[in-house]
Amino acid sequence: MANAAAKEIASKTIEIATLPEITMRIVEVVQDPRSTAHDLHKIVCNDPALSARVLRVVNSAFYGLPGQIGSIDRAIMLLGLNAVKNIAIAASLTKMFKQASPCDDFTGKDLWTHSVAVGATNKLITSAIGLALPDEAFLAGLIHDLGLVALLQCYSDQIPEIVNQAKAGVPYRMAEEKAIGANHQEIGMALTAKWKFPRSFQYVSGYHHNPSELAKENRLLAIVTHISDILCAQKNLGLSITVETETIDPALLQEIGLTDEQLEEISENIEEELSVVRTLIE
Repeated sequence: MANAAAKEIASKTIEIATLPEITMRIVEVVQDPRSTAHDLHKIVCNDPALSARVLRVVNSAFYGLPGQIGSIDRAIMLLGLNAVKNIAIAASLTKMFKQASPCDDFTGKDLWTHSVAVGATNKLITSAIGLALPDEAFLAGLIHDLGLVALLQCYSDQIPEIVNQAKAGVPYRMAEEKAIGANHQEIGMALTAKWKFPRSFQYVSGYHHNPSELAKENRLLAIVTHISDILCAQKNLGLSITVETETIDPALLQEIGLTDEQLEEISENIEEELSVVRTLIE
């Protein structure tokens, strides 16, 4: 899906904002089937800020674990390697959103709020349908608009025109393609592939507006994120100009096993969940 323009923008973004070396090492360790908790412990312990963040998350309501956990070793054992990797990535991404705002209708702060809100909503949806993936679902939401972050860094001067086109009724992705030759989904997919993120995250970045175009076995997390994206737009949480519809397709709800009653309850709880996760990552 990633065309030449998208790959070029992804490459430019990497030059501007590379994931910190420590995060890349953590991703590599976790993806190596021979790695152990001890291997990860050695890396995390060399970064005091990351160590503090891991302890803060493991002791938060996010996981609901009993008691105060004071050692990184124990935290890694309880959370698992994958969760620690996701915490490291979330911590690194936070810095990437702190960009200047190209126009009032598109600010880095609003994009960050929207991304965190979609992450929080993903967590609520996966919990409702019985998937034990709280950190993975949250991170998928956090990175779903990574392509927009890349545009904010590389093409901020083009964003006001894209926004004006969108406000005039042109679908946002089409406005992006007219302005720069690629849309944020294509760019996000190219970027997550370059950063060696899990394939499921690449699909979320590349298909959150059109998850039905994915093969059935690859689209669960993309559908969850698509639904969260719409719910957060309905509540006007952060940037919503890029969301293409405020109507959720009943067939997608049926596919992931989410009832209308559950959807309504999730919608009512988004702001509360958002306030919980913001305290962890900001």
